Amino acid sequence: MKTKYLFLMSLLLPPLPLLAHEGEKADNVTNAQATQHKWTLDDCIRHAMENSIELKKSQVSILSSKEDVEQAKAALLPSLNASTNQSFGWRPWNEAGVSTVANGTVVNKVSKTYYNGNYAVNAQWTLWNGNRNHNTLKQNKLTAEKAELDSATTANALKEEIANLYVQILYLNEAIAVNKQSYATSLKNEESGKAQVEVGKMSKADLAQLTAQTKQDEYNIVSAQAETARAKLQLKQLLELDGDTEFDIYIPEESNDKALADIPSLQSVYQNALISRPEIASGQLNIESQELGVKIAKAGKLPQISMSGGLGTSTTSMNNNSWGYQMKTNFDATAGFTVSVPIFDNRSTKTNVNKARLAVIEANLDLQDKRKTLYSTIEGYWLDANTNQQKFKAAQASVESMEASYDLLSEQFRLGLKNIVELMTGKDNLVNAQQNMLQSKYMTILDIQLLKFYNGESL
Repeated sequence: MKTKYLFLMSLLLPPLPLLAHEGEKADNVTNAQATQHKWTLDDCIRHAMENSIELKKSQVSILSSKEDVEQAKAALLPSLNASTNQSFGWRPWNEAGVSTVANGTVVNKVSKTYYNGNYAVNAQWTLWNGNRNHNTLKQNKLTAEKAELDSATTANALKEEIANLYVQILYLNEAIAVNKQSYATSLKNEESGKAQVEVGKMSKADLAQLTAQTKQDEYNIVSAQAETARAKLQLKQLLELDGDTEFDIYIPEESNDKALADIPSLQSVYQNALISRPEIASGQLNIESQELGVKIAKAGKLPQISMSGGLGTSTTSMNNNSWGYQMKTNFDATAGFTVSVPIFDNRSTKTNVNKARLAVIEANLDLQDKRKTLYSTIEGYWLDANTNQQKFKAAQASVESMEASYDLLSEQFRLGLKNIVELMTGKDNLVNAQQNMLQSKYMTILDIQLLKFYNGESL
């Protein structure tokens, strides 16, 4: 079944409380407390947007893509690092030493251990690499924008699923009311049948059929209530609510006029959706990103120019000079340019370029598929809206006719002019007509609101 998104804000939000007299304030407080746990569609959507695990994952993807942007920006700057190396050595068979004169005596000292120290600061800066760094930065920015659009697409899908369940609950709620009304009628017929059995105007077999009808209506109520509870559970799970959290939705006073509203034009909705829908914008950004990928791949054929520089010095224990003197005299500074020209890379660059071009083709096909899917979805809503609206109009007339027919059948049954089969058939026809009217009514409202949503209207 298609997932449908419904913004019925004006339909589903509870009415604003009226100012009460002082004597009515206590009653108003009690009523507010009684309805404070009733969730409107707006409440459900807002809570889901803040707590959905799927949306939180998409937010993590957005943050990750933004980190890639910062990394690409940093790649345009020089890199700088400092290093030091301290090493110790041992020469067990060393016989050469250092001779010194102290108080007229020559002292020869042989050291079998020594240490070396090296200290350096190096910088590296890529001046040009076929614009690969700049294009990578542009591509990462597009990826970050695309991540946000993908998150918006996920949010829209979640909203549609929530709205679909919400409307299903509204429909089931009215279906329960219809089944209860049918049960009350069956109970009344059963009581009337018992009275007729007592005076000999009805057989016990016919009474048994009336009793069976009553039990069937009772079963239908329980079944509809179970379906409602299941739909509420699914909605509750979408909202990421805990199992022990109290949950119920607000049931509005729905008018039939909403189902008879004008249906937006198919082509106008589609054209506006091409502009406003995030999945289409995401597909367009994907094409731009893949085109930049081609430029990045082509950079592998071009020379690269980089600049490097460094400062360094060293010390050793094998020198009689002091550590500070060695640091000074051994100090040196270097700077240079490096030009790297690719000659043969085992077809690596050509393969990367070809794959990047194929990715562009795939991105274009993906956008075409999204446009096709979007049109198919909107067309489906438009056809459903027109079909269900016509069904609703016909169902309204059918219910009126069935109600009049059943009232007549009931009177004729009491007079003995109609048998039990005709009475039960008439009642089943009435219940079916009422259910059909409810279903077409809510489906029409849902389809019309979805068309408005895809049209980019403020809801």
